[in-house]
Amino acid sequence: MKSYENFDNNFFIKVICVIAALVLVFVIAATAVGLLTQDKVPASDNKDAETFVFNDFSNDTEPILSDSEETTEAPLPTDTIEQSENIDTEHTDTEVDTEDSESSTEYEEPPSPPSTVLEESEDMGQEYIDSLTFLCDSSTRGLRSYAMLKDGKSTEQIWATQSGTLRLDSILDSKIIYPKNNKEMTVAEAVALDRPEYLVITLGLEGGVTTLDETSFKQNYTALIDTIMTESPDTKIILQSIFPVAAKFTNENKLNNSVIDKANIWVREIAESTCVRYLDTQSILKDEAGALNEKYDNGGTGTNLDAEGFSAVLEYIRTHAYK
Repeated sequence: MKSYENFDNNFFIKVICVIAALVLVFVIAATAVGLLTQDKVPASDNKDAETFVFNDFSNDTEPILSDSEETTEAPLPTDTIEQSENIDTEHTDTEVDTEDSESSTEYEEPPSPPSTVLEESEDMGQEYIDSLTFLCDSSTRGLRSYAMLKDGKSTEQIWATQSGTLRLDSILDSKIIYPKNNKEMTVAEAVALDRPEYLVITLGLEGGVTTLDETSFKQNYTALIDTIMTESPDTKIILQSIFPVAAKFTNENKLNNSVIDKANIWVREIAESTCVRYLDTQSILKDEAGALNEKYDNGGTGTNLDAEGFSAVLEYIRTHAYK
């Protein structure tokens, strides 16, 4: 009986010991877990931590801070601020200089080419008239007859034929009297020898307006200009308009002011195509009907000017100068 009681007591003690051991292990384990988890503080419990909201970085934006947080920047040192201000000032000055440079180099349109028709100018005086050489037919030879130029009737400024007739249809072969030696020579030879500063040409009344069509008229006149330019490239060429005729003038060749007006258009077009100047003298010689003003008619057939007419021509030339 005693052995049975001893067995129960021993068994009960062993069970108690096992339970106590398990409890001890559990307590130790719980303590260890508590110590481990105590070091890990949840991000939501840390009030000083920044909370980031993830963005779509394809938009190249900065991370957005939560509304509860304010970002502050450390103040820059004073010398750094001054240096930055100096840099900004230099940059601004550079921009201003650049603008000034751009404004000073703005595109300027090239000057317009000179007009073919000689426009009104200041009165260039007698000195300008004295610098001119006149290649002319009978309509302009009166400048010498009336002693309107330097040295009067002995002037060397008139280039004309012995007879006074200078035909456009044979201009390159015609021979003029070169006044500086009184020898006959072609216009090309005289130009090459003299190389005049200005050459005023008056042609077309003879062997032109009534005998040549527009094409032949322009070809003959242009050939003369080309020849002069070849022989004396620096000579300034002026094509003077053909003078009008008086209303009383009639002839079998049907020369009239309508024909002359048309030919003067050709002369102006020749001047434009060859880059020489056109002198519209006929405009101041006409009356209201478009004929030669009677006060400028020398009283002959109605094709020649008197001294008053030539004075008007020279005044027009002085005040419509080739500059």
